Amino acid sequence: MFPSIDAGFGPTREKVTPASLLEPDGVNVPSQTLWRAQATASYEADLFGRVSDSVKAAGADAEQSEALLRSAQLALQADVAQNYFNLRELDSELEVYTRTVALREQALELVQHRFNEGDISELDVARAQSELATARSDAMTAQRLRASSEHSLAVLLGKAPAQFSMAANPLVPVQIRIPPGLPSSLLERRPDIAAAERAMAAANARIGVAKSAYFPSLSLTGAAGVESATLGDLFKWSSRAFLLGPLAGTALTVPLFDGGRRKGNLANARAVFEEDAANYRQQVLVAFQEVEDNLSDLRILETQTRTEAEAVSASNRAATISTTQYTEGAVNYLDVIDAERTALQTQRAAVQLSGVQAVATVNLIRALGGGWGGGSVDSAAANSSGSSIAQR
Repeated sequence: MFPSIDAGFGPTREKVTPASLLEPDGVNVPSQTLWRAQATASYEADLFGRVSDSVKAAGADAEQSEALLRSAQLALQADVAQNYFNLRELDSELEVYTRTVALREQALELVQHRFNEGDISELDVARAQSELATARSDAMTAQRLRASSEHSLAVLLGKAPAQFSMAANPLVPVQIRIPPGLPSSLLERRPDIAAAERAMAAANARIGVAKSAYFPSLSLTGAAGVESATLGDLFKWSSRAFLLGPLAGTALTVPLFDGGRRKGNLANARAVFEEDAANYRQQVLVAFQEVEDNLSDLRILETQTRTEAEAVSASNRAATISTTQYTEGAVNYLDVIDAERTALQTQRAAVQLSGVQAVATVNLIRALGGGWGGGSVDSAAANSSGSSIAQR
């Protein structure tokens, strides 16, 4: 939108025709070397909006790039949070396995004592040893998965896995209260939607640039400086020279025929705009879907978590009763094993549900572009978890 100004200095070797010097044909005009020092200025008048539309398109492109950067940052933050909660979920599973191994060791001592007393056969001892070894193996599997999760978190934080570690800390359930009637305007905060909208705006501006090619263009140019045949006379007042208007062609240019190039460029610009508009609509629809999916997940998970907690309580009670009855000789050891396995499965399921709920919360916040006004996390433990991530 501004004129361009250049300065130059240097010699030119040239031979001109007699006609350019108003001499008759046949006069010998010797070639000569001219030294020039001059400044040139040029400016394109924005008659039909080509320049302003080009500026608008470039500005929209810059805003799109900025929005894409924010989108990448939001995605990175969400990935860090998800990996963090996955790590804490594995910590909770390890805590469950630690308690399970301790219970299996106590059960083995009980079975071994009864075997030594001659109350049972060696089969129950073998079964108790198998259950203990299985629990220890499952705990090692959880440890291996935790190490991998910790390494993934280190990479997301830009740290070497070998130099990064986090102390074990079981997952505390994250509870969020969603305000009713979330407005769709919240989705405008999503950087990917903003990027799609800016791409559409840039494509729309380029339609104007393509249309302006059908109209005349006006370029204002000028040059002023000094020129002489010798370097010593270059900066004398008598050596001054100037030129107004283009060095070649005319200032006002009117397009007449180009073999369909302008028509093709305009059709291409309109097609690009239609593509970007369709991408924008698709991005908005996907955003609505992601919000609805995660709202449904959180609503159902809240009920499912309470139901699973009831299952954990019942299975633990069943395991305690079966152990008591086995001690009194009322049931066989297979009943104890079955009850303890059920208790372990329900405890693991409850821990995994807590992890899924935390990840779904992160996904909802990401789907809303980073959160919502008026919403708050009710769990102080969740706040401390977020602070822990920020500190690391």
